[in-house]
Amino acid sequence: MKSIVYAFLTIFLWGLVPFMEKIGLSKLPVWTALFFRCLGVTVGIAILFLFKFPEFKQAITHPPAGWYYLAAGGLLASVVGQIFFYNALKDGNVSRIMPLVGTFPLVSFVLGVVFLKEAMTFSSGLGVLFVIAGVMLLK
Repeated sequence: MKSIVYAFLTIFLWGLVPFMEKIGLSKLPVWTALFFRCLGVTVGIAILFLFKFPEFKQAITHPPAGWYYLAAGGLLASVVGQIFFYNALKDGNVSRIMPLVGTFPLVSFVLGVVFLKEAMTFSSGLGVLFVIAGVMLLK
């Protein structure tokens, strides 16, 4: 049950933030907007660091193998992907861009099936078809 509450809180926040970013992008260039978004992340991490110091201290003792993937993921999603997203959001309608961008789990799904050998079930295949149909309807 706790996971469902977290999922709905995530849905709410991830739905709210593009609306806020669209408003911010109407007043700022993309690069400036990215700076301020990253500044917000930095402040948030600094606050977490202050309250969760033992966990941060423990994290740096782990072998760096996983760090590389996480750091690359942060760079790709939070910097490069965010630049692309902000350009799309600045020039497009949030009501059209968000559903389109929201299809990113399809990429994860395909990568999981192909490289991680995860199972593709009938229902997951049907879900993929519905997502593709939804994107086609946005045209």
